[in-house]
Amino acid sequence: MQSIDGYIEYTRREYCNDVKCPIQLLLNKEVKKSPKYEEIRAICASNCLHSTHEFHHWLTGKGYLVVKPEHK
Repeated sequence: MQSIDGYIEYTRREYCNDVKCPIQLLLNKEVKKSPKYEEIRAICASNCLHSTHEFHHWLTGKGYLVVKPEHK
């Protein structure tokens, strides 16, 4: 999907780093794609410490817009 002119896209794990998620802090100490990194990352996939409500509130608070294309 192409970005909207004049806007930036959310950077992966931007929220996690900004709220100083303890799982993200552990990930930041590991080499990406290493077995230990993937083991820690699995926690995020199955047991995220934050809710979608918290994430959405953070997004809107940072000025992000959630958009989708119009279907005709």
